[in-house]
Amino acid sequence: MPIYEYLCQTCHRRSSILILSASHLISASCKHCGGSKLDRLLSRFASPKSEDARLESLMDPTNLGHLDENDPKSVARLMKKMGAEMGEDTREVEEAMMSESSESEEGSDHTDSL
Repeated sequence: MPIYEYLCQTCHRRSSILILSASHLISASCKHCGGSKLDRLLSRFASPKSEDARLESLMDPTNLGHLDENDPKSVARLMKKMGAEMGEDTREVEEAMMSESSESEEGSDHTDSL
């Protein structure tokens, strides 16, 4: 069951349409504006990974090269990437990390002025 992507010529937005059967093609319409003038796009092939494969790719040392464990923003970016890979909602963790980053920046500005 492929999912085809189309570009609407009316509103210039993308729509993804699930085709249940190759023998039963439906007339595609834009999900945003309802337009029928669509161009089919070439899209990337997607293949699901197992949980083990996702964890293994996250722990690859080449993916951790940009991590600065002393920088809350850097750690927040890693957490966001890990959450996206695992399908978890990490907004609360990201907000806490960014809040801590802001507080540490304010503290360092204060000490610099002393």
